[in-house]
Amino acid sequence: MKGKREVVFGGCLFTVFKGRKRLPDGRNAYFEEIDHPGAALIIPFVKEKIIFIRQYRGVIEKYIWELPAGIIDPGETPYSCAKRELVEETGYEAEKIKKIGLIYTTPGFCNEKIHIFRADCKRDGTGKRDPDELIRVKQMTKDGVRRLFKNGRISDSKTIAALSFAGIL
Repeated sequence: MKGKREVVFGGCLFTVFKGRKRLPDGRNAYFEEIDHPGAALIIPFVKEKIIFIRQYRGVIEKYIWELPAGIIDPGETPYSCAKRELVEETGYEAEKIKKIGLIYTTPGFCNEKIHIFRADCKRDGTGKRDPDELIRVKQMTKDGVRRLFKNGRISDSKTIAALSFAGIL
């Protein structure tokens, strides 16, 4: 789909465009879209337990349960991003990492794709969190995670998708 678009907003995390594109059937359509650098999420396991974070999200003004994830930096691979976010947000290090999936978060208006990894981890410690991150780390059993989900306490879509890829939900 080729077309003409103009920048509406250029921020630190993403750029917003508006414009027209030619559809595969030849018609032209108006689009508003967000160009996103992509992200990586990692499901960290320590033996049979999963490392979760409870993170404050300012946009929704509440804490939510989620898995470690972050935006891919320029020149960084999804694998490197997943490994970095794991250490930064949890203090754990991965011994073995395997890619298990990929999702598009909101393809109706955003090209963000999240690469999903599974990791077997060692060592727990203190991460180097970003200044705007309020995070608590907790190890949970698979049954504990399923209970949280069934009780509506896990509402983060990327976490739900990742847990599904891993066969936990």
